[in-house]
Amino acid sequence: MHWLGRYRLLILASICVFWTGLILLGYFFPMTPFLSVPWRGEQSFEDLLRREGRKTATRNDFVFLGLDQSTLQMPPLAPDEVANNRAFQLMTERPFPWSREVYALLLDRLFGAGARLVMFDMMFDQQKEGDPAFHGALDRYRDKVVLAANFDMASPLAQAVTPNDVLISSPQLQDDRVGFANFWADPIDGKVRALAYRVTNRQLAGLPPHPSQETYESLSARALTKIGKASDLPQDSDGHMIRFSAVDAYEPRPLYEVFDPKLWHANYSDGAFFKDKIVVVGASAQIFHDVVDTPMSPTTLGPGLHLQAMAAALGHEFLRPTPTKVSLALVGAAGLVAWLLVAFFRRPLLCVGALVLLAVTYLGTARLLYDNTGLLLLTVPVLSALVLTGSFSLGFEYFLERLEKLRTRRTLERYVSKNLVAEILENPDSYYSSLRGVRVPVTILFSDLIGFTTLAEKADPEALVAQLNEYLSRMTSEIFSNGGTLDKFIGDAIMAVWGNVRSLGTAQDAKCCARAALGMRRQLSQLNQTWREQGRMGLGMGIGVNHGEVIVGNIGSQDRMDPTVIGDAVNLASRLEGLTRIYGVDLLVGASVAELVRDEVYLRSVARVQVKGKTKPVDVFTFVAGRGEETDPEFLKWLETYEEALDKFRTRDFTDAKILFSRFLEFYPDDLLAKMYLQRALEYEQAPPDEAWEAVEVFQKK
Repeated sequence: MHWLGRYRLLILASICVFWTGLILLGYFFPMTPFLSVPWRGEQSFEDLLRREGRKTATRNDFVFLGLDQSTLQMPPLAPDEVANNRAFQLMTERPFPWSREVYALLLDRLFGAGARLVMFDMMFDQQKEGDPAFHGALDRYRDKVVLAANFDMASPLAQAVTPNDVLISSPQLQDDRVGFANFWADPIDGKVRALAYRVTNRQLAGLPPHPSQETYESLSARALTKIGKASDLPQDSDGHMIRFSAVDAYEPRPLYEVFDPKLWHANYSDGAFFKDKIVVVGASAQIFHDVVDTPMSPTTLGPGLHLQAMAAALGHEFLRPTPTKVSLALVGAAGLVAWLLVAFFRRPLLCVGALVLLAVTYLGTARLLYDNTGLLLLTVPVLSALVLTGSFSLGFEYFLERLEKLRTRRTLERYVSKNLVAEILENPDSYYSSLRGVRVPVTILFSDLIGFTTLAEKADPEALVAQLNEYLSRMTSEIFSNGGTLDKFIGDAIMAVWGNVRSLGTAQDAKCCARAALGMRRQLSQLNQTWREQGRMGLGMGIGVNHGEVIVGNIGSQDRMDPTVIGDAVNLASRLEGLTRIYGVDLLVGASVAELVRDEVYLRSVARVQVKGKTKPVDVFTFVAGRGEETDPEFLKWLETYEEALDKFRTRDFTDAKILFSRFLEFYPDDLLAKMYLQRALEYEQAPPDEAWEAVEVFQKK
């Protein structure tokens, strides 16, 4: 897998090209499900900007008089209120739709109060009672009133629905008092985001433009022209995205209040409220369903949206998308930035932080541009390219790092203990600080082969190395599986430590070491059986285990350092391993270890010794077996006799000791320790030692 590292930059570049290219393809194939996700998401983000960003200011001179439920039902009125009010008479004598004389009276009422313009977002295509009166009012106020028309887009040629001929003579759409009220929604989600102030007959028919095409103006465009603001209108027939006003910008007021003298006085200051106002009259009751789905709300009232269209035009609050070439360049640049960041700034956490910072900065820039310039900066596809390229590149970097770390770990583990490698790689700071030298309690194990020198003189070198490696592999496997640290190989000898790299507690470290020692004993027994079956010579082994406080540190020269442990406890463990040959056992442990593991293994007392370099004697023991292993219960029973005999021996009762050792040897005649102590008991019975004797054996050699 080393080739991954060699071609790292090329692979990272491929990741960048893949994700950036995939996002760019989504622009050219917008109907492809997966590819189009970022671009569909862009529309949702733009809608979010419309809701959360700056709004078109609400104009105080715009008023919405609504045909709400209270107007349609009319509140309870006293007979004299109706008798003296022509509008109330017309509105109560029959249910809606009323005589159109009501609208004539409304115009008189509003213009009498000084209103600047009145717009009717209502269809008057059918002739009704009161049309002549309404026609007269429309003529009187022809420069200050606008009626709505509508294009029926369900019909093949977009049939126009216009005010009837009684109200306005044909052709109505050419009359400056008539404007279309249509809003064209996005075909994908049905939301209105762009408004057309003008439209041509060929556009309505779905035909290409032509010089002779006829142009129609919207209700809001007619209104702006009548108040002298035609120059603020876009001079084309395209749809224009507007910056919407707040959702509650133009709340409808009940229309009937205009005719109620009490409310006219209380709510409208006897008409002063309407002076210089632009008033739209339209449906606001739910039964009319005159609502439009916009990014701001799914229930924007149609008449209110006409006022928003006028407010946007007067404030030049139009939005514009990012140009296509710039959009594609931004997506490509985002992928390139992510590639450069990960490829050359090789610190994962800082890369993640930088990617987050770039994304947040870009989002902030998009918001600022929207609020201040009306530019809808392409955001979701750009950030998708940045995040996808960055995250997958970081993922590859992480994979490469883990691969390299694994390769390094495997290489190191061929020379250094596994748990030491893990500590170095996972907690380098704490490990390196410990190498300066600390004093800690540890358990040390030394093991050495017996008979290896003889084997080395006779065996084939290649076979010898293979046999030694097989032995060492089995032994180190036991050490590692029990949490030990392989300190070093010394030829065929092994030194291992528990508690120097990572301690589980003094007692637990010692128990882990005991399990490893017993496991090494089992492994050698299996190996010897296999070797003898293959015609090779079996080997013996000596193991010494001790516990104590040592110095852990990095020992060596400036050219080569070795993390190890030093101290008297280490020396004693080494001496104990050497004494296994003297006492004919394969495993010796110090008293400190015996106390810590007594509940884990069956112990057997061996001797009280004073090794070279020590002034105080120590009791040493051997492991019979682990308490969880299968053990001969008879041996454990007679072991009590052995221990009693040894106690008699140490208290100078050599006769009883002789009897007890002899009894033990009747059942286990080949036991070397019992034979040794029986021989000494016989000797001391005949020639007792001096009074200073304490059953201590002093060794002057290692």
